[in-house]
Amino acid sequence: MIIAVFIATMLIGIGIGLPIAMALLLCAVCTALAMGGGDANPTIIARTLMQGSDSVTMMALPFFVLAGEIMNRGGLTKRIIAFCDVFLGRIRGGLGYVTIFACLMFAALVGSAVAACAALGAILIPMMVRSGYNREESSALVASANLVAPIMPPSVPMIVYGVSAGVSIKSMFMAGIAPAVYLTIIACVVWFLRTRKEGVVPSVEDFKAPTPKEAVRIFLGGLWALLLPVIILVGLHSGKFTATEAGVIACVYAILVGLLVYREMKLKDLGPVFVSAAKTSAVVMFLAAAANVAAYYMTVSRIPQLLTAGLEGLVDNPTLLMIVLMLIVVVVGLAMDVTPSILILTPIMLPLVKAAGISPIYFGVCFVLMNVLGLTSPPVGPVLNVACAAGNVKMDKIIPPTMPYFLTQTALCFLLAIFPPLIEVPLKWFGG
Repeated sequence: MIIAVFIATMLIGIGIGLPIAMALLLCAVCTALAMGGGDANPTIIARTLMQGSDSVTMMALPFFVLAGEIMNRGGLTKRIIAFCDVFLGRIRGGLGYVTIFACLMFAALVGSAVAACAALGAILIPMMVRSGYNREESSALVASANLVAPIMPPSVPMIVYGVSAGVSIKSMFMAGIAPAVYLTIIACVVWFLRTRKEGVVPSVEDFKAPTPKEAVRIFLGGLWALLLPVIILVGLHSGKFTATEAGVIACVYAILVGLLVYREMKLKDLGPVFVSAAKTSAVVMFLAAAANVAAYYMTVSRIPQLLTAGLEGLVDNPTLLMIVLMLIVVVVGLAMDVTPSILILTPIMLPLVKAAGISPIYFGVCFVLMNVLGLTSPPVGPVLNVACAAGNVKMDKIIPPTMPYFLTQTALCFLLAIFPPLIEVPLKWFGG
């Protein structure tokens, strides 16, 4: 009955249009009342709500969001695109490869697929269409290639999972590097095959090679932007600063580059940037606080143990358990956004993962990656919606060209679930 009350009230809350955070609070209170009412004490709820966001580690999230906003407003996007174009523009379908690698570089600064798709899509999709590329294919590529943003450090979903699971954010960041590279390689392979299809790219592309002087200027302009992820990763790897301190350093660096180097941002522009970052951070922080209340009542009522009781027989077979858990995540991800999915499912699945002897870091990477796939899958697909808006494409037109990327990315997720060394070996190389 407790499980039925918890799930039913959450679904009813979502169904009537409540924000996910409010739906979580509703199901938490209803669960407490179903247990007898003693735990539905407003003091307990308020204290647990505050504890959900009162975390030094969680403070990394708003700082990285702010750094991404500053770099996005400060002229970073077009410099990264120009930097990639120098090396890849002359290849057949070159603008597609420029898009893929620009997404990887931008991911190392933003940490959000929706933000990265909005920033890059507004520039790259019209650029590709003007060059003769198919509009639907271009929009699908931008949407799919941006799935590296929530995986490549600094990753917002990795921070959310790390806080929820109580694991090292540094290790989560380092573990995300290899899967981000795998996603980039897959996008390149799929794009290579798509360019062989007639009508996707122009038969003859107009590429104007930059002069040596222009190439040096473009390289130096992009170098300032690319130094930021290097500073973050080197600092985390060496232990010079924590993930939260890295977020602060990223903000300071972004402000200095935007104001003094690129000079495309003025002091008066910082106000709107701070407001935008605060709004984005507040949504995630309040969601994390509400999820903490729901997790508390889930723990008190033993809901995770009851829900996973049917899977306890798989504890002796970690690989099969991982596959089953990933299937569950795929289904949930089709209807729910990344952050609430992570916050809701982590306390349910983690005890089972630990009982099976699976590394929480390794599981976390697979878990986040599988959740991220929902960003480009209907009916929710927030990244698809952004790409549609940027490319002026209808949803039913962008889905078919997106499917080859989605299917290969899904296959990668299950491959990582079956072969842990694909994540754990690179993680040791990076010192995670």
